[in-house]
Amino acid sequence: MEDAKIQWHPGFVAAMNLEFAENRGDLEFEPEYNLNTKPLEVDLLIIKKRSSVRLSNEIGRFFRGHNLIEYKSPEDHLDIDVFYKAMAYAALYKSYGETLDAVRADDVTVSLIREAKPQGLFRYFSEHSYALENPHRGIYYVAGNVLFPVQVVVTGELDAEEHVWIGSLSQKLKKQNMQKLFQKVQSMQNARERELADSVLQVSIEANRKLVQELKGDVAMCQALMEIMEPEIRLKEKEWEEAGIQKGIQKGIQKGIQQGMQQGMQQGMQQGMQQGMRDAVDMLRKFGHEDKEIRLMLMDKYNLSEEESEKYFY
Repeated sequence: MEDAKIQWHPGFVAAMNLEFAENRGDLEFEPEYNLNTKPLEVDLLIIKKRSSVRLSNEIGRFFRGHNLIEYKSPEDHLDIDVFYKAMAYAALYKSYGETLDAVRADDVTVSLIREAKPQGLFRYFSEHSYALENPHRGIYYVAGNVLFPVQVVVTGELDAEEHVWIGSLSQKLKKQNMQKLFQKVQSMQNARERELADSVLQVSIEANRKLVQELKGDVAMCQALMEIMEPEIRLKEKEWEEAGIQKGIQKGIQKGIQQGMQQGMQQGMQQGMQQGMRDAVDMLRKFGHEDKEIRLMLMDKYNLSEEESEKYFY
């Protein structure tokens, strides 16, 4: 699959939110932050609410008050021009403060993130008297003639156990990595975190179709996927139920409130289940399962007849 068809950046923003889950209350996340005009936007801006907070995540230990992050997908280049563009963005961000020197230069950092090590950029640094420090696995600090502190994060070198989320944004996931990702997604109890985790999972599935095909016969993985989709199905039910109740109230004005509400609730439940099931079917298709297999799984899990299962396929 071509890289252009994979929506890496929403997955990246979700992954970064999850990377900093322990300190999320101390941070503000501004994806695609606008630098004055629409064409000038940084991939992600993270603002520390309190300077005294120490972030537990290795990537965030470098952060100061205002942290601009440029993310490159696996097929994008991270070269010297990207480096200078990121520095220019940081300079613009610093200059657009509400008052003179409102954003101090020493309170701004730049992070460049990519899966593979940017060999050409590192060679340029070496040839032009920049120094690289490697305080943590996969993380490089750039020292030398820079306007702002800069770190380069090579996600392919990070500790896979510590950085499941950002590490899952890859086209080279191994079976154990995908299984670990599924386990992490399943463990999410908070609705917001589950939504973020689903975004990362979606990108990983799209980017690793070959691996997904190999795993499609894994019963445990299939069951895990159904469990992951379960809350979304129930959420759709609830949304449509509420919408159905409102429709029912309107009908009740004409035909009797009680009868109308009952009818509206029934319609809402039915529509909600249908939409949720269709979402589950779409996800299972992306995971490599044929419609025949999916139909049997739905029939078994939800006690449906073959005829009843047909309406969830389109």
